[in-house]
Amino acid sequence: MNENKVFRANARAQLGGGIFQNTWMMALLAAFLQSAILGFVNSLLCGIGGLILGGFLMFGLNRIFLQLVRGQKDKVDIGDLFCGTDYFADLLVLNLLQGLFVALWTLLFIIPGIIKSYAYSMAFYIKNDHPEYDWRQCLDESQRYMKGYKWQLFCLDFSFVGWTIVGMLCCFVGVLWVVPYQYAARANFYENLRAIYEPEVASPDSFGEFEQTAQADEPEYFNADQV
Repeated sequence: MNENKVFRANARAQLGGGIFQNTWMMALLAAFLQSAILGFVNSLLCGIGGLILGGFLMFGLNRIFLQLVRGQKDKVDIGDLFCGTDYFADLLVLNLLQGLFVALWTLLFIIPGIIKSYAYSMAFYIKNDHPEYDWRQCLDESQRYMKGYKWQLFCLDFSFVGWTIVGMLCCFVGVLWVVPYQYAARANFYENLRAIYEPEVASPDSFGEFEQTAQADEPEYFNADQV
């Protein structure tokens, strides 16, 4: 979809335009640290480390990429990965309940679980912009934002499959460069949704026809209000 091309192009530009640029390398380091910390804690706590720290670290990682896509590179600090300390309890509950709800829907069948995971996919971005929200408000707002846009985000994620395969062929090292690219594209996706639902605080002009076309393009099974 043309809108997804815009998100990817913006992401590349915001990351510095090349995989060895300083901004891209810094984003890579942030994503690598998040993954390494979760892996280490999981190994210590028999796999439950992700439940405890997953939301906390995702909040911080999203903060870093939101600053990048909002043109605030001078404010970006790897230490922002741990910026959610004041909201640790909220982030823990949000992460646990988001995972629980997706798991329960997955028990019905794989497709409802996937749909629900996309419905909740904006929750930690929303928590960044509205730290006063509790877990239910974050999940409800994410569902509202994603109504009619789940298929669009699925297609954006799927567009990185080829890059991931190429990265795997490079002894898996190349995958490390794909991860920040995808995170940045997702942050651009969120920024556009924010411009639609909160135009008074965000109004990017570069996403053209996204608002008009996304709902029409979303297959019925990705746009089921009852899910």
